Amino acid sequence: MPTLPSEPHRAREVAESFGIDPARYDRARPRYPEALLEAVVAAGSTVLDVGTGTGIVARQLQARECTVLGVEVDPRMAEFARRDLDVEVSAFETWDPAGRTFDAVVSGQTWHWIDPVAGAAKAAECLRPNGLLAAFWNVGQPPPELAEAFAAVYREVVPDSLAARWATVDPNGYEVLCGRAADGIRTSNAFGEPETRRYDWTHTYTRDEWLDQVPTTGAHTRFPPDDLARVLAGLGAVIDAAGGGLTVEYATVVVLARRTGG
Repeated sequence: MPTLPSEPHRAREVAESFGIDPARYDRARPRYPEALLEAVVAAGSTVLDVGTGTGIVARQLQARECTVLGVEVDPRMAEFARRDLDVEVSAFETWDPAGRTFDAVVSGQTWHWIDPVAGAAKAAECLRPNGLLAAFWNVGQPPPELAEAFAAVYREVVPDSLAARWATVDPNGYEVLCGRAADGIRTSNAFGEPETRRYDWTHTYTRDEWLDQVPTTGAHTRFPPDDLARVLAGLGAVIDAAGGGLTVEYATVVVLARRTGG
């Protein structure tokens, strides 16, 4: 299971910590697979990107001729994303759509930070009939021998941190997040039955690329600088010993639902 509190949407201090270094986040975070993007584009060309962050999902959709509006709670992330798209700063649960409707509402790597019931209700408010809600997460697994070596670094440097389990995240653990999202959608009584999909893919990192993305994850954004430096040094030594790079097995897990009504 990912290193998240039991009700992540209540952990606002974590949810709003990712803007500490937006440029690194935008540079280092993985993108999303073509098959997922095609499913969103098939719903129509107007998209609301919830928790847009630095605009990673939005730019991938804009490249497919979608018109995207971002909603982002962190002003630092929103300022970065505004280089490429319109962004409104707000928690999604209290955001005012002002009568606007969209063909799709998407949320990449962020729906767990949103109240699943209030979020589904807000999505229903701003979706056209038969519009698509898509919440999705990238989940990466390093090779098992590296994952265990990474975990040993965390146990040595930050033994009391949840990050000690970060390197061995199981994609199947995200079933809990998907289930919570699906339950919130059902509770809204505004969607058809949610569908869960999974897209598998791989990405090869150099040592420096891997170390660049590590500080952007939720287990690391609030580490003291000295602890983070020791973690990165330890991880770098592991990768060096393994040949200077690694290939990560990714799964993109998705919850999809269609807005009912007509």
